[in-house]
Amino acid sequence: MKIVINGIHANLRFASAHMIPGHEFCGGIHGHSYHVDVVVEGERSGQFGFVVDFKAVKAIVRKLCKKLDHKVLLPLESDQITFTNMDESLEFSIGSKNYVLPNEDCCLLPITSTSAEELSRFFAHYVHQALEDLGVNIEGVEICVNEGIGQGAHYTFRT
Repeated sequence: MKIVINGIHANLRFASAHMIPGHEFCGGIHGHSYHVDVVVEGERSGQFGFVVDFKAVKAIVRKLCKKLDHKVLLPLESDQITFTNMDESLEFSIGSKNYVLPNEDCCLLPITSTSAEELSRFFAHYVHQALEDLGVNIEGVEICVNEGIGQGAHYTFRT
């Protein structure tokens, strides 16, 4: 059985800036108002016969959305970004472009890119781990990170 949470209606949203190095249109810093859709699959159990409590899933996703909200998202594992300082200011370069941003304005992520595809994979693993930590026995988590209405990337993590 599956539960489904619509990110727009459940207010699972964040607004962030990012860039896709080397991409003709998305290579420069730009932003999106993201929303995150969630599907959790598993067997019904417990006193109420839930797959998982909607409230728990929304709290997990909101926590991550809050971490990313109003930040510049930067992928730590990108082979196209060179970080030269990560102290009070974050200094990095992409090709011939050099950037200096305050640390508090950035969110460094353990991913290769800040594309919707990589963000959806990151969210799915995060949600799965958080549910597992709560003792919820699930079969899979599907996340869709939408960069706008009708435009997003789905990733499914299966146990």
